[in-house]
Amino acid sequence: MNSEVLNPNATTTTHLAIKPTSMEAVGVDPQLLQGLLLKHLLDGDVLTMENLNQRLALTGILVQQLLDNAKQNSLVENKQTTSDGQMRYTLSHLGREQAEYALSRSGYLGPVPVPLEQYWRVCKLQSSRQHTITRPIINQALDGLVLPHRLMEEIGPALNSKRPVLIYGPPGTGKSYLCRHFNQVFGDDVLIPHAIAIGQAVIQIFDPQLHELHESNGDNQSLLLTEGHDPRWHRCRRPLLVVGGELTQEMLNVHYDHNSRTYHAPIGLKSNNGILLVDDLGRQQITPKEIFNRWIVPMEESKDFLSLPSGEHFDVPFEQILLFSTNLDPEQLVDDAFLRRLGYKIQFSALNKEQFVDIWQQNCHDFNLDYDPHICDWIIANLYAPANKPLLPCHPRDLLSIVADQISYNELPAEVTQQLLHRAWSIYFVNSAH
Repeated sequence: MNSEVLNPNATTTTHLAIKPTSMEAVGVDPQLLQGLLLKHLLDGDVLTMENLNQRLALTGILVQQLLDNAKQNSLVENKQTTSDGQMRYTLSHLGREQAEYALSRSGYLGPVPVPLEQYWRVCKLQSSRQHTITRPIINQALDGLVLPHRLMEEIGPALNSKRPVLIYGPPGTGKSYLCRHFNQVFGDDVLIPHAIAIGQAVIQIFDPQLHELHESNGDNQSLLLTEGHDPRWHRCRRPLLVVGGELTQEMLNVHYDHNSRTYHAPIGLKSNNGILLVDDLGRQQITPKEIFNRWIVPMEESKDFLSLPSGEHFDVPFEQILLFSTNLDPEQLVDDAFLRRLGYKIQFSALNKEQFVDIWQQNCHDFNLDYDPHICDWIIANLYAPANKPLLPCHPRDLLSIVADQISYNELPAEVTQQLLHRAWSIYFVNSAH
């Protein structure tokens, strides 16, 4: 997807995070830097300069300064060079003791974290709020999705809004499916730090299961100060984080794992510069009121207030599009005061016949089935109408997938027949009349 075509407001990541050229520009506590160097040497036993560059995500001149300082304090020793002339480094006895002590205090073993101040600056600069969503952008991003005109008219302004969005309606009306396409609207990349430093504490933000890497050749590989961005940052697609019934209070705050001795970032921090979808609102282990109470200030001020187990308090950007999706009655979930704070309330409902037919035809193509408009008319008239069932967007996919399974099993032609649809209908709907 061409981001420049999709969204002309898209921001490039080239100059947002320049590679640091001094320890002052690295921006983190010298004691944290030394401890991280020692932990990597403890983990790798014997490492070359290139190994350390890649592990710490710092250029050679800065790593050399760290090594020189460690050698002056008798923490690091030189080993025999490699066959290609690279110097190798290992820990002294004293260095090993200090490395083990540092590891007992923090299990973090990754690139040097970025300072919180830099994270604030970059996160604000690449906020989705900097972009203006227009009708052509929405039309192109959601091309191929069958949506009622009313929804198209409400979605665009909602994404331009700085307020959370509540999407509600019966199950199967396409709420979650549509929300999962919203991050395509912006069509650009953002920089996600591997971790941030809060004093001596390190909170890892980058999550390989959430953040989709989109590095260009040379983005993070070059050791030259003039090429690429600061490799402590990963160039990624704008994140889309979806949480459902598994959401707990713990996931809304910084959590310290005593086993790994590492800090886990809350979901608000992980989803910054992207989209955070709380799906199936009302079915979590915590109530909607508890969720809204926790986020009421972040939603208003675009910043979240966090704390560490040590008692240290700090604030971070709350810069994501926040979506709530539910198939329950919104008025039964929270009171009017909370509903007022949700800028847009967008209702999803059943399709009309024309929209249903369009989706049916798309799914026939997806399942490599022959499309027969008469068969689609037949199922609406002979199965939906007598059963008084609404035409929901999920039904064509679900019914045709059962038909496709039956065709594969019985080695039949790729034709959707009345008999196959009767069978699929009886399998799919519980206690439905045949």
